[in-house]
Amino acid sequence: QLVESGGGSVQAGGSLNLSCAASGMTFTYFCMGWFRRHPGNASESVAGVYNGGGGGGTSYYADSVKGRFTISRDNAKNTVYLQMNSLRPEDTAMYYCAAARIGFPSLARYLYNYWGPGTQVTVS
Repeated sequence: QLVESGGGSVQAGGSLNLSCAASGMTFTYFCMGWFRRHPGNASESVAGVYNGGGGGGTSYYADSVKGRFTISRDNAKNTVYLQMNSLRPEDTAMYYCAAARIGFPSLARYLYNYWGPGTQVTVS
């Protein structure tokens, strides 16, 4: 089970930190990702963190969020985070946490088997 939190409304230029708590799974086996669905239903991959590579894992980002968003994971807490800075109105979306049991980094949606219910982010 994945449960997101931390969404809300913020002015442009502001920050939010999303969290996703995982349960009922061996967290370290999974590549974790954040995805979003914009108003009008356009979906977009945002960021992922693969547990390989040592340390806090290997992270990767969509071009639209590089330099503004940071994904991280705390394996001891079974939690993945998305720190979002310099938010823009176009970041307004429902944000979803997802897990993929894969042995390589990827943001391909079809590889992600487990999804949270989502948390809304609104930037005005």
